[in-house]
Amino acid sequence: MYKVTVLYGPPDSAEEFDRYYDETHIPIAQKMTGLKRWTVCRFDPAPDGTPPQYHYQAELYTDSRADLELVLASQAGQDANQDLDNFATGGAVFLFGEEREVPV
Repeated sequence: MYKVTVLYGPPDSAEEFDRYYDETHIPIAQKMTGLKRWTVCRFDPAPDGTPPQYHYQAELYTDSRADLELVLASQAGQDANQDLDNFATGGAVFLFGEEREVPV
């Protein structure tokens, strides 16, 4: 599968970021059609207490890069991207790539 990983830097207020993401951003982004999977993760400090470099991660999956580009170029994708200015005070980094599983 092909994915975009969005890494959100530490926001001005973690509580406000989390509330906004759950209550406002997710409903906006859920209007995007064509996604196969969507995961999110809020990062915790390291075992020694070191704060994480990023606050939050979202991963959006499609079958191919072309499919992902269509999702992001859609009106719903543009709306979700424009919404970042409303809550991502710590910035957002977008990383694109094909995911593969490694046997364990």
